[in-house]
Amino acid sequence: MPVITRQIGVCFAAEVDGIDMTGPLSADEVAAIHAGMDKYAVLVFHDQAITDEQQLAFTRSLGEIEHAIGTSLRAPDEYRRPTTFADVSNLDQNHKVFARDDRRRLFALGNRLWHSDSSFKVIPAKYSLLHARSVPSKGGNTEFAYMRAAYDALDDETKAEAEDLICEHSQIFSRQQLGFTDFTDDERARFKPVRQRLVRVHPGTGRKSLYLSSHAGTILGWPVPEARFFLRDLVEHATQRQFVYAHTWRVGDLVMWDNRQTMHRARPFPAHEPRDMRRTTLAGDGPTVAQAAA
Repeated sequence: MPVITRQIGVCFAAEVDGIDMTGPLSADEVAAIHAGMDKYAVLVFHDQAITDEQQLAFTRSLGEIEHAIGTSLRAPDEYRRPTTFADVSNLDQNHKVFARDDRRRLFALGNRLWHSDSSFKVIPAKYSLLHARSVPSKGGNTEFAYMRAAYDALDDETKAEAEDLICEHSQIFSRQQLGFTDFTDDERARFKPVRQRLVRVHPGTGRKSLYLSSHAGTILGWPVPEARFFLRDLVEHATQRQFVYAHTWRVGDLVMWDNRQTMHRARPFPAHEPRDMRRTTLAGDGPTVAQAAA
């Protein structure tokens, strides 16, 4: 069966037919998925009744897995899934919904800010693949912003100003925006800032895009208030409706996005309802800039 893509967003994002994730992919199917990601940045696969093992096999057919180690406040004995998965659910290790004031839940609320997965790592993520196992009765959508189109729409003066800027990214920066400052010394060391370019070039297309995230808290050489104002202006620009696709989840959806050309955020949903989402992640191509201790 041929792989068919249909654009569903204003300027990006597509639905895909013709892929069966319960079995191995052919070389042509792998090539079609990568080509679709380069073109659309977000791909939506409906009605994928797959197991964790099948999601892992599908992900590995596309590249190297990024392990989710030390990226949340879950202790190793609190994991629901192995580190080949990033557990972005609101469930504890006993599959119970987190209490509203659980610090693990409060930290995870940072996922409702615009961000790019693993931009706080020296080598940031390539693709993220999120599979819906259970969804709340309302809310819980995921919104995606197309950073390539946002870059293209900047005026020449702003492009020139942003071109060579280096930002520092940390989950401490993003959580502070929500008033979450309850970090242990070990967590502060684990979340120490890393450096990323503000403008990056996609290795597959050669196109430039903004590399923004709520994790970005400073610009090297700039006063912090001025840097945060500049970054806030860019985020407001990049998340205008003409650059955004909002995905309404249904059980069995697998949505895959390219972190090198998008930001995303989760939307609120009833705190007492389960939202079981399983994310696998492909490791990135390399650092966006030479890293140094912050």
